[in-house]
Amino acid sequence: MNIRGLSKTSLVDYPGRISSVIFTGGCNMRCPFCHNPELALGSSSLEQMKEDEIFAFLDKRKGLIDGVTITGGEPALQNDLADFIGRIKDKGFLVKLDTNGLLPEVVSGIISARLADYVAVDIKSSPEKYRKATGVNADCTRVKETLDVLRASGIEYEVRTTCVPGFVDADDIVKAGEFFGRFKSWYLQQFVNRNPMIDSSLSILSPYPVEYMKKMQAAGSAFSEKCLLRGI
Repeated sequence: MNIRGLSKTSLVDYPGRISSVIFTGGCNMRCPFCHNPELALGSSSLEQMKEDEIFAFLDKRKGLIDGVTITGGEPALQNDLADFIGRIKDKGFLVKLDTNGLLPEVVSGIISARLADYVAVDIKSSPEKYRKATGVNADCTRVKETLDVLRASGIEYEVRTTCVPGFVDADDIVKAGEFFGRFKSWYLQQFVNRNPMIDSSLSILSPYPVEYMKKMQAAGSAFSEKCLLRGI
């Protein structure tokens, strides 16, 4: 596993749970507004952590955390992801997987093996703006396949969209809902311009006003059992 970071305790990454967060290096997207640019762009500037170091740490966290969140970068790019998660599960922890959904076969395999307890999928924008929002020629039908796998599995999952002006607006929320289908939980995240990003020029963008975020929430509510705002 290409592990490039570890957060010992998080109260926000795994809903309703206390988790440690493991960051994997590398990504198959180049979202201009990505807040983990070093991870996405190859992570060579970040120290690589050994798996034995991670598992020794987790042994010390038993009774202190409920689970482990695996994020990135894009964790599904890791060839040994399933084996790694299996070792975490063997220690009695719940596992949440964050993914951009471009590798449905990987997510399907993990779900079939009952290795993940919760999955979060990023939807970047409407199909029309997916290339702009991801910075690559991403096939959003692959993301839909991942969501179809999750909907059929009965596993706990969420969909999340970072609402970046110029990349996602209320019309895009509607178009995304129409294309990707109905979600169980859809979280619309406020854009933060203070964090490092792949495209540093985006730091001049102002986040949407709260009232417009609520308009986006109303649009998303038509395509989800619950549509909630984060970061406002």
